[in-house]
Amino acid sequence: MKRVLSGVQPSGEITLGNYITMKNFVNLQKYKDCYYCVVDLHSITVPQDPKKLYENSLQLAALYMAIGINPNESTLFLQSQVSAHAELAWLLQCNTYLGELSRMTQFKEKSKGKKAFSTGLYTYPILMAADILLYDTNYVPVGDDQKQHLELTRDIAIRFNNKFGDTFVIPEPLISKKGARIMSLDDPTTKMSKSNPNTHSKISLLDSPNKVKKSIMKSTTDSEMLIKYDLANKPGVSNLLTIYSSLTDISIEELETKYINQGYGNLKKDLVNTINDSLFTIQNDYTRILKSGEAFDVLKEGSKRANEVATKVLDKAKKNMGFITF
Repeated sequence: MKRVLSGVQPSGEITLGNYITMKNFVNLQKYKDCYYCVVDLHSITVPQDPKKLYENSLQLAALYMAIGINPNESTLFLQSQVSAHAELAWLLQCNTYLGELSRMTQFKEKSKGKKAFSTGLYTYPILMAADILLYDTNYVPVGDDQKQHLELTRDIAIRFNNKFGDTFVIPEPLISKKGARIMSLDDPTTKMSKSNPNTHSKISLLDSPNKVKKSIMKSTTDSEMLIKYDLANKPGVSNLLTIYSSLTDISIEELETKYINQGYGNLKKDLVNTINDSLFTIQNDYTRILKSGEAFDVLKEGSKRANEVATKVLDKAKKNMGFITF
């Protein structure tokens, strides 16, 4: 069975855009060997409050499970509990070039305007490469903004294999045709981001129904009142249609027909109901799972399983490089 790996940072907030990507995770676990990771090591590239990091990691695991990740079908684990991630990252770092990291657009965006930033922010694409390569990963579900990092992972793996012999599986991107990039509600030319200070630019999975309503009704559209998918000329309307279609599995073409000759108000009102219906079940399950302590137990067991796989790949890489292994 082909293997899939993906991870999400425990930031304390999962946006609707994150959820639509994670929704694909649920479908994949039915026919792929899936490893889903709480990438807590990635989160410390920026300052973290220790107490909040602990809480956010458990909350993210609970959200994974609330959206439908089944720990009996998928391996759900903590990155920091598999030490092979950090160790392989160092081995790969010594086989990665400065120029490759300098070209990473996400680093340029996250460091823009900052007088100082950690070296971890600069080198974290190598840790991401280690995350992927440790599990003989065949496919990585990624958004458009992560394609560059996966390309770097592939370059590093190919270079390593050429230098030290067949070691790593070369991963392929798995990009959903629908909902691969959910845009900001206030500026539909930029990605929906939890770091945006405007609370109505995004919707989070734990938002109240009233907050969802305000954010959608305030969302940017245009003055034409024509409900049509057109990214170049109607990015706001196109974004709302993408969200609607991704949550309901109704095609965008069907939605265009449904709302023909109707104003944006009706589309927005129906989308509010669609989002709140989706979040209602998730929020109830999330609260139940978090209170039960189940998330901690699932992460503990999943990390044991992940360790077994990762250690074998790490040992193979070390042996091929010439390290003494016992």
